[in-house]
Parts: sequence; structure tokens; C-alpha cells
Amino acid sequence: MFNPDRNAGLDPHRDYLEMYQNMSMLDFPWDFNQALSFALFRTYAVPSVGSLLAASGGFDDTQKRYDDTGLLLEAPLVCGFASPDGKAALRRINQMHHRYDISNDDFRYVLATFVVVPKRWIDEHGWRKLSYDEVVAATNYYRELGRHMNIKDIPETYDEFSTLLDDYEAEHFAFDEGGRAVADMTLDLLATFYPTPARPAVRAFSRALMDDPLLDALHYKKPSAAVVALSRRAMRARAWFVRMLPPRRTPMGFGDSRRVKSYPAGFEVEKLGTFPGGCPVKHLEEAR
Repeated sequence: MFNPDRNAGLDPHRDYLEMYQNMSMLDFPWDFNQALSFALFRTYAVPSVGSLLAASGGFDDTQKRYDDTGLLLEAPLVCGFASPDGKAALRRINQMHHRYDISNDDFRYVLATFVVVPKRWIDEHGWRKLSYDEVVAATNYYRELGRHMNIKDIPETYDEFSTLLDDYEAEHFAFDEGGRAVADMTLDLLATFYPTPARPAVRAFSRALMDDPLLDALHYKKPSAAVVALSRRAMRARAWFVRMLPPRRTPMGFGDSRRVKSYPAGFEVEKLGTFPGGCPVKHLEEAR
């Protein structure tokens, strides 16, 4: 089936928002959602991130945390950074983060996972690879997000983000009980999106798509070679099937997914997330 190049003629430095909308909501909605979920698992394997997430209590209601994270990140994408909802989402993201002592290095690493993991996921599992201009557009989109979050020393190119991610993980990946607990809760939540009899297989399938450094850092047992091979064959079969489908005409965003369950009557962006009265975890000794 012929799939048109929706981003042909667009400038990845000027039109990055439109290009990223096309990629994430029309060409690869499922892949981006899955890839960003796996990006979060990588952050749990960095103890300074995973332990803080566990200590903050934000995962006491894992479904709501999942919904709020996706909806807040999606508002600037769907509406634009300068839109009322985009500004409200960014304000909420910054309000929550500023309750904690989070290093700029950790912020940069998390931002790098959003840039690098989807590209690597789609290269391996997608129905086609991203074009050079699409990678540039995605990079510029997250550079803009990082700017609105006041992150310092943001990498300028995809290759710089990729190097940052690999170097940071090589230095910081390690087991942490809090990070493992958050990973377990997230994996359990993802399994609930499928019928009960399939949930053990979903957990094994998810681990089969994780690389060895991530499995080791989370102390997850590596699935058997047969399970890994079967999981990857299933992903190749899905890619072939999607390649045969007609081009998607209706955007599919995170908020359109049946996996979002916390707000059956709708939501207000300003009320998403958590509202702690003060920092509920011990502050790090760090110069601002």
C-alpha cells in the first residue's frame, strides 16, 4: 500500500511541530506510544530518577500517573506550545518538577530518552524508518520542550542526544529498589490493558523487547531465547501488516486511547498531575 510522505516539503527547523504531529499521530501513533513507555523504563534504571519517583508517591495510583503524564506531554503537541492548553500543561509540568531537587543532568537525560528511544524503536520495529528530516524535526520539537522546561545545555542534534543517552546510561544505570518498584508498577499497569489470561505473556513480551543493560539495571530476568525470538517475529509481522494498511487519515493521540481511564467525563489541563504542598522527599545537596 502506498503511504504518502506527509512531511515532504516541510522544513524540520521551522515546521517541526507539524512534522512531529504527522509522525506521532498519523504515521506511527502506536509505535510512539510504546516507545515513550519504554523510554520511561530507562529512566527508572537511573537511581537518582527511579528512587525519586518512588519516594514522591506519584505512583500510588499508577493509572492516573500514566494518564496525567501522557496528557500533559500531549497538550503542547496537539495545541502548540503557545496555546492556552499548551502553556497550562507546561506550567503544570514545571510546577511539579520544581517541588524536587532534580539535577539538570537528569533532566537532560530524560529529555534524551524522548528523542532517542522512539527513533531506535521505529528503526527496529516500525513499518518504515524515519527520514533524516523527521529525525531532525523530532529533535527540534524536544529541544523546544526542553527550553520551556528551562533545561540547560540542551544538545543541538540527534547524534548529540544519542551520545548523551548512551554515556549517561553507561555511567549511571544501576539497581535501585525504588526504581525497580516503579518499573514493576508500570509493567503491571501495561499488562492490565490486555485480557487477564494474556497478562503474564505481556510481561514476558515487554521484557523481551528490553536490552540487556536495562534488564540488568532493573534486575529483571532475561526471557529465554525462544521468547525473545518469538516477540521480535511478532513485531516484524505487525510492521508488515501496518505497511499494507491504507494511510491513516484521522490523527490518533494519546488522549484518544482506551488506555486512558482516569477521566471518563473529561479533564482540565490545569488540574492534571499532583499538587504536593511541599517537597515530600529529602532534598539533594546541590548548587543551583
